[in-house]
Amino acid sequence: MSNPGGTLWVVATPIGNLEDLSPRARQVLVRAAAIAAEDTRHTRPLLRHYGIRTPLVAVHEHNEAAVVPALIARLQAGDDLALVSDAGTPLVSDPGFVLVRAARAAGLRVAPVPGPSALIAALSVAGLPSARFAFEGFLPAKAGARRARLAALVGEPRTLIFYEAPHRLQEMLDDLLAVFGAQRSAVLARELTKLHEIVLDGTLAALRERVGTDADQRRGEIVLLVAGNEAEDAQALGAGRRLYRLLCAELPPARAARIAAEFTGAPRRALYAAGALDDVPDGSA
Repeated sequence: MSNPGGTLWVVATPIGNLEDLSPRARQVLVRAAAIAAEDTRHTRPLLRHYGIRTPLVAVHEHNEAAVVPALIARLQAGDDLALVSDAGTPLVSDPGFVLVRAARAAGLRVAPVPGPSALIAALSVAGLPSARFAFEGFLPAKAGARRARLAALVGEPRTLIFYEAPHRLQEMLDDLLAVFGAQRSAVLARELTKLHEIVLDGTLAALRERVGTDADQRRGEIVLLVAGNEAEDAQALGAGRRLYRLLCAELPPARAARIAAEFTGAPRRALYAAGALDDVPDGSA
């Protein structure tokens, strides 16, 4: 038996090139009673490009909780609605979760219209292992919380994928260097599918130098990918961190890190960086 009411269509839209909108996505946007958009000013040019006149409703992080009840009521009355973000797949580092959860809780149909996603597009061209990966989205803006999160990921064996704002890219790379080490492989994917698309690969040290000397690399939409830690290194790091914490009860941190590194083979710098951040409170500068 079909669910009562209308359908909430979760529609992926282009991340840059407007021609990447799928024919099915266009059809859904045309037929929907309304389109819930993260920023109507951003979505309107896409609709204009395809001659779509469906009304827009703003649904963003600041008003989502307030407008969701009215949207659920429309769905229950039989309207089909489409949910889009500014670019790519909704809910992936974008608003929409509150609406989707509420629609499902109300027993309404929620259906995907798949398409562009910046993280998948970047992974597909990065040349890093792609069978398994961990998407971290945007890390905390404050330095202390950001480094603490990176310290928790230093032993992660999967390819790591981050989104980052242009004005924080240098700081992010500095933190990655401090915690992961200069030689970890990484890829910077910028302005994907747009006119100035570029994909840079190399070590973290090489990417940091390029970003520091070339202001163009600090512009536009950015996806940063970092190679995972190899299994043996990850195991050594885990053992090293456990020994480091025990030694810190009796020794200065620098000496504890050196001894733990000698016994386990874990990188001393990574041990010290991770251990030094264990007591940093979330959100600190």
